[in-house]
Amino acid sequence: MEIEQEKPTTFFRFEDLRIYHKALEYTDTIYSMSRNVKDDPYTRYFFERFLTSATSIATNIAEGSSRNKSQFIYYLKMAKSSVRECVVLSTLALSQKFITVEVFDNSKNYLMEMTKMIGALIGSLQRSVRPGEPGAEEDENNE
Repeated sequence: MEIEQEKPTTFFRFEDLRIYHKALEYTDTIYSMSRNVKDDPYTRYFFERFLTSATSIATNIAEGSSRNKSQFIYYLKMAKSSVRECVVLSTLALSQKFITVEVFDNSKNYLMEMTKMIGALIGSLQRSVRPGEPGAEEDENNE
């Protein structure tokens, strides 16, 4: 007789989302990246901003997951805004030679993947929101 094991569940719903874990991985890469740059006030400020933007992706996902569907969609859109900030910051980090082209490409790949994942989650939630309910409008640009 086999004993059926229950799938372990998490207390916080967002911990079950792949995009949340991808956002944490990305934040870890930014922390690692920031350790390898020169230590001057401008660079420290730049990477503090970068870390704030990267962390904001995961925190918006976590915050929104405890809300209703239309509010969750709003927070996911905020997470997408943070992804866009990270695109700009990655580009600036490359132009200032804080990072290599290889590190930039890795960052850009993470950001593109997260944008797609967030867009897919928004689309799924929008399909399940009743017409006329706040948050039922289409994502204006599904990048």
